[in-house]
Order: sequence, then C-alpha cells, then structure tokens
Amino acid sequence: MKQNFQIAIDGPASAGKSTIAKIIAAKLKYVYVDTGAMYRAITLAAKRAGIPYQEEKEITNLLPETAIRFEPGTPVQHVFLNNEEVTDEIRSTEITKNVSLVASYASVRQNLVNRQRMIADSQNIIMDGRDIGTTVLPNAQVKIFLVASVLERAQRRLKENIAKGMTSDLKTLQADIEARDYKDSHRKISPLVQAKDAILVDTTGKSIEVVVDEITDIIRKKQ
Repeated sequence: MKQNFQIAIDGPASAGKSTIAKIIAAKLKYVYVDTGAMYRAITLAAKRAGIPYQEEKEITNLLPETAIRFEPGTPVQHVFLNNEEVTDEIRSTEITKNVSLVASYASVRQNLVNRQRMIADSQNIIMDGRDIGTTVLPNAQVKIFLVASVLERAQRRLKENIAKGMTSDLKTLQADIEARDYKDSHRKISPLVQAKDAILVDTTGKSIEVVVDEITDIIRKKQ
C-alpha cells in the first residue's frame, strides 16, 4: 500500500506559511490543513465561553465539545467552529495576542495534534504550523522551515489588516510579532524550532510566485 505523501511547513508568524501552503496544495491537489487556525478556533471558543486564557483546565474541558472543520474557498479557506464560520473572527487582534498562550497548553496541543494526525493518515496533505515537522508529522517526506525578517512580516500583516478594515500601525505589529516569536520559540511544549532535516527557505524580498516555485521544486525531487 502506497504511503500518503506529507509536506510539513513550519515557521514564525506571517512568514507566508499559509499562503504558500494553500497555493502548493491546489497545484498538487493535496489537502491543506491550517493548524494555526485550529489553535485560533480553540482560543475563540474560550473567549466565547467567558473563560480566561490563563485557565488551562477550563479550556481543556471545552475540547470534547469543540468541533473544527475547513471548507475550500476563494480566496481563503473557510474555518468553522461548531458549524459557525469564524474565518475572519479568529484573525482578530485579541485572538492573535492570546493564541500563543492557549497553544502552549499540553492538553490543547495533544488534542489538536491527534486530530491533525488523523487527517494526515487518510490522504496526501500539506500542513503548516509551528511544530509540524518536529512533532505532528516527524516522518513527513518534505519539511520546510519558512522565515522572513520581522520588518517584512509586520508589513505583510499591516497590509492584511488594512484590507480587512482593521486599524493598526507598523511599530505595534513589529512588537507583537517579536513577542509572538519569543513565546513560540520558548514554550515548554513543542517550541518553534527548525527540524534537523527541514530545508530553510527565506521569503524576505521574494514574491509569492518565486517562493512557491522554489518549494515546489523541492517537493518534486522528493516524490
């Protein structure tokens, strides 16, 4: 029986992981799994339930009754929390600032990792996040570690926010991204690190098309 092909893309916030992964998934006709959106959905579920983000036990108790699913969409994939679309809501400033804390809880990570592995076991997938190549899919045939300068990542986030009608400024976004990087790389459970067998791809100053071609070439050589 032929093994499903797995592609893991890791990297810090706003490095372009989701954008690149979705395009490549469409080109290869693979399923795309946005793990970051899953953690954001749990964070939103806690907010809606009135649970403080510091209350790990209460958030853990929410997990069995929290359903997350994706549906294809143009230009973005749609995210549903308990059958309600939350695609834009999970990208709010409050969720963005608190998702790292919620994602650091061992119980939350284990629950979502189990869900992610079940998806990966059933089909060819491309999955992006912080710990895909190191923890979720350690045997993935292709592992990419995507990076970009803090300034460029802040500029990308600013453009996204403006397009959504959200108010923000570049300096604040830079500070938020630096804080997110620190939290993600210093958490005790599955910190953000480059897997030993991952290929580093720096997107600073590169167009989306160039990065897509670069990573697609890497994948083709492994197939």
